[in-house]
Formats: sequence, C-alpha cells, structure tokens
Amino acid sequence: MSSVRGKVAVVTGAGSGIGRQLALELAKRGARLALSDVDEPGLGESADRARALGAEVRTARVDVSDRAAVEAYAAAVAEHFGVVHQVYNNAGVAGGSTVLDSTWADYDRVLSINLFGVVHGTKAFLPHLVASGDGHVVNVSSLNGIMGQGGMTAYCTSKFGVRGFTESLRAELLAAGHPVQVSVVHPGGVRTNIATAALEHAKAQGQQVTAADEARHRRYNEQLLRMPPEQAARIVLDGVEAGRPRILVGNDAKAVDLLVRLVPRLYPVLVARAERRFSGGA
Repeated sequence: MSSVRGKVAVVTGAGSGIGRQLALELAKRGARLALSDVDEPGLGESADRARALGAEVRTARVDVSDRAAVEAYAAAVAEHFGVVHQVYNNAGVAGGSTVLDSTWADYDRVLSINLFGVVHGTKAFLPHLVASGDGHVVNVSSLNGIMGQGGMTAYCTSKFGVRGFTESLRAELLAAGHPVQVSVVHPGGVRTNIATAALEHAKAQGQQVTAADEARHRRYNEQLLRMPPEQAARIVLDGVEAGRPRILVGNDAKAVDLLVRLVPRLYPVLVARAERRFSGGA
C-alpha cells in the first residue's frame, strides 16, 4: 500500500488535463505538491486551485525534454521539501503521422517529451525516492502503450517505450530490494486538450491541415475522449494507494488490453478496419 497523505508528490504536466486533476486529487488526499509545466498560466491556475484545497505547493516551469533542467529541478524540490516520496511523470504531447509522412522533427519532439521526459524524471528523482524509504514512481503511458495504431507511430513508439521502461524499472527495484513502488498508467479516452494541442502545433509549424483533418479531429474528441479527467485522476490515485503496478483507466483501456492478449495476430487488422470507418473510408 502507498498512502498519499503527508507525502511530497511531484507532478509534471500539471498545467492542464490529467496532470492538473492529479494535482487537485493529491491535494484533496493531503499531499504536498511540486508541480511543473511549460504552460505557466495553466500551471498557476492549477497551483491556486490546489492551495485552495489546503495543499502546500511549489511550482516551476520545466521542459521535461531538457535533461539538465529536470536534474536541477529534482535537486531544488528535494532541497525545498527535504524529501521526495512520489513522482508522477505525466507530461506528454500527441503528434506525428504515418511512417512515410512523419518528419524527423515529429519523432524528435514526441519522443523527447513523452519518452525521454519520463526517463529524465524517473532517473533524476529516483535517488530521492529511495532515500525517502517509501517512494513511488508513477509513469503515464497510454492505451497506445498496449495497442499499436496506424497514423500515430511517434506517439505509439513513445508510449510503448514508457511501458517497457517502467516495467524494467519495477523489476530492477524489486531485485535490489529498494523501498520504491512502480506503477505504469494506461489511460484510455480521457477528455483533455492533448489532441487539440497537437492539431494547433501542426498549424503553427506550417503543416497542411485539411478540412478532413479538422472533421476527423472533431469526431475523435467527441466520440473517443469521453472520460472526465477528474475521474481518471481518482482511478490513478486509487491504484497508487492500492499499490497496483499496472493501472488501466477506463473500460476502453481494459477492452483493448483484453483484445490484444486474446488475439495478438488479429488485433492490428481490427484496428485498421476501425480506423478506416472512423476516417470515413470503406
């Protein structure tokens, strides 16, 4: 079991979405918080709301893809609080396309944030978690860390990487007998702005966004991103407090997990068919 009350918890990507709601749910459960994001206005709002719930909060603008910045941040958090118990490596972005259509910049951006951001946060904070005597690493993967999906190669690569890294870390810590629990989180369709942010980033980079792309984006948000982030955060923290190494968030994540296990050879065909229907194809 891994209690939250009184613990110092670090949350990356805390300016919106699941990260903000993790911060607020942690505050409700009595944690002390170190919150970071690159979105300073969003981060400030999250911090204000957490403080209104009675939490002690420290904030910092941190780009998780910047290894030196994350290492400096970990040292600063440990110095400020005197101890660090939990780290929630949540910061992430969507983006990318098919292998043929993706650019190297697409892969660099998504992998540097989604995968290396998790590696940076884990490695920088892990010595402090071990020293606390009661640590917990919580790394956020995705439904797409269980199921590969066409047109999302960079994202799926990053999220499968988070899963593999986290499961390997758990095996290492169990073998070494360190007092640190490890959980990987696989959210399904949670109502956040990650897909919208990816579309806006593509526009800002001068990439062509067609009317069909816009329509597909609207269908994606309306039909697939349905769980409130508040509910997702409660599921994650219930799983953390129960000491679960693998936390599936949503019935869609559970169904996909079952599908992949039961029919590993067939599921890519089923996913491709569903994708064609969703995109308006035959």
